[in-house]
Amino acid sequence: MRNLVYYVAVSIDGYIADPTGGFDAFLVEGDHASVVFGEYADALPSHAYAALGIEPTKTRFDTVLMGWNTLTPALDLGIASPYAHLRQIVASRHPRDVDPAITLTDDPLDTVRRLKQEDGLDVWLCGGGELAGTLLSEIDHLVLKRNPVAFGSGIPMFGNAPYEPRAFTLTRTRSFESGVVIEEYACRGRA
Repeated sequence: MRNLVYYVAVSIDGYIADPTGGFDAFLVEGDHASVVFGEYADALPSHAYAALGIEPTKTRFDTVLMGWNTLTPALDLGIASPYAHLRQIVASRHPRDVDPAITLTDDPLDTVRRLKQEDGLDVWLCGGGELAGTLLSEIDHLVLKRNPVAFGSGIPMFGNAPYEPRAFTLTRTRSFESGVVIEEYACRGRA
């Protein structure tokens, strides 16, 4: 059975993006990059592979699930299929014109439950916060790249999810000289 893994950069105060959806304040360079480019290389966008002259590892994820607002920055840059090396599923409440490599869903909860029943690697929940809040009950693992920056406001990691406590066990923590801390959690279920 596949797992849904919410792998995301986050500020120390729990935001995954600034109020406009930007994420430029997160550190890209630093000693934590060895984990990003190594263990989580499947989560790099396809154009990054091309720029680095490397091939996707295809060892951790084979599917990416994201909300429409998470896809939009790529579209704004003219990148119609940002994760062409993965099966791409985008949650949207409205019909959209997208690249044929992208599957739209208006029922992300049902989609995740079906994906979990398939054979394959884990499913990467890429964002955004509203989608993560909708899928909180289905998240099996959290991998947080906690950056040493406070936003004050922005897009919360779980959007405006209703109060419904979920218990997670911290399974691994790695601190880097860059100030980034990578925290890994496994879901224990309802708290």
